Amino acid sequence: MQYILGIDIGTGSTKVVTIDQNGEVLATASRKYPILQPQPGHSEQEPDKIFNAFCDCVADVFTQLGHPPQTISMSAAMHSVIPVDAKGNALANMITWADTRAESIATAIRSSEEGEMIYRTSGTPIHPMSPLCKLIWLKDNQPDLFASVHKFISIKEYIWFKLFSVFEIDHGMASATGMFDIIHLQWSSKISDHAGIPLAKLSEPVGTTTQRSGVAPDVASKMKIPVETNFIIGTTDGCSANLGSMAIAPGTAALTIGTSGAVRVTGNKPIYDYSSMTFNYLLTDKIFVSGGAVNNGGIAINWLLSNFLDITGISTKDHEELFDRIAAVPAGSDGLIFLPYLYGDRAPIWDAKASGAYFNIKPVHGQAHFLRAAVEGVCFALNDVLKTLEGSAKINQLNVSGGFTHSDEWMQILADITGKRLVLLQQEDASAVGAAYLAMQATDSNADLPTPQDVHIVEPRKASTWVYSKTFPIFRQLYSATKAAMHQLNQ
Repeated sequence: MQYILGIDIGTGSTKVVTIDQNGEVLATASRKYPILQPQPGHSEQEPDKIFNAFCDCVADVFTQLGHPPQTISMSAAMHSVIPVDAKGNALANMITWADTRAESIATAIRSSEEGEMIYRTSGTPIHPMSPLCKLIWLKDNQPDLFASVHKFISIKEYIWFKLFSVFEIDHGMASATGMFDIIHLQWSSKISDHAGIPLAKLSEPVGTTTQRSGVAPDVASKMKIPVETNFIIGTTDGCSANLGSMAIAPGTAALTIGTSGAVRVTGNKPIYDYSSMTFNYLLTDKIFVSGGAVNNGGIAINWLLSNFLDITGISTKDHEELFDRIAAVPAGSDGLIFLPYLYGDRAPIWDAKASGAYFNIKPVHGQAHFLRAAVEGVCFALNDVLKTLEGSAKINQLNVSGGFTHSDEWMQILADITGKRLVLLQQEDASAVGAAYLAMQATDSNADLPTPQDVHIVEPRKASTWVYSKTFPIFRQLYSATKAAMHQLNQ
């Protein structure tokens, strides 16, 4: 049986989903790898560990199914930077999206005359996560490394080079760098000149449906696939998730909560908002995925489990017990509110100096209240992004994906806070599924996407939605009211 392999190279793990032409999932695989934090504000990973995880996942699927895939299509986390030499060897660890060392660079660009031009040209929010800001930081702080680098590339480009010995970047990944002209589909000389980043140090942009075969023999052997296996370069994890969760129709948004979280809509033109800096990334050359991402998704809940409940080696059972406990606490946590900005945040506040905080603590509040308020805080932050997008696009339904979908209680809290119907089409990784769907369309332009068979719907509860409608405006006010104090304490 022929199958397509969709692979998502994520921050915490690489995940594979294989589907046949009817969309049936045949096999899955995943491999985890660590995040390194050598200094405060630094977030790094070893690219070869991620490459090995990539190869192991493909080989694992071959072992399960007994024969190689027809096509392999790739998705990857955005905003990573790896300095490499001409042979594609990493000269330093990969800098991840969560790295904030370029915070002062981002602040300076946002307040400059060129800031809005850079945002509107690239569609990428101006933030320390942006490769543009990371590269300026490297140029200013590690000039010898910057000068010696042949290319600055993302993790997908790193793996693509190991496969085919070419430096290519898909338009989706390029549109998340802060240096790519998303309308004219080319590197922006205006931005590169302003930043002092030679375009020669960047890969060649290609369309998201670009195909290649002829894998390096040693790599093909490692993955247990023929060298002639067809690969599609694909796009970013966020854009792939929209396709994988079928949030591509007007009125439908994709909402994902994994380590971080995001709300995204698709359209044929960008949605610009410089104050909240909605992102605009490319699914294909004609389809934009616009939205906002938050830093604090599952990572905030895991912090809670580790520090409030003193749990090490967090498991699925630990999450189940957490949600069993908070189900007994009423909506709104009896007035307890949590700002979930433990790791700073992106949309819509764009403040790397923001911090987490509990408000309105009363004697009635026990441990379960604090746990529920934290989950509500994560959902409030995503609702803040959703409200920003609804200024430009009417949204009736949220197609959801990510690890949070394994909890009925978490999904119900999100439905109640947003007041929207949630639709879960499948439990598999939406970004990996989206990569596979993109391959189906790239290899057969007449192909229809599979019709989901097992759809899970969560409707908002009116009574709970009413409570949250009173609490959410207070949540929004609290950040503005405490921002100055957060920044003072950050010093």
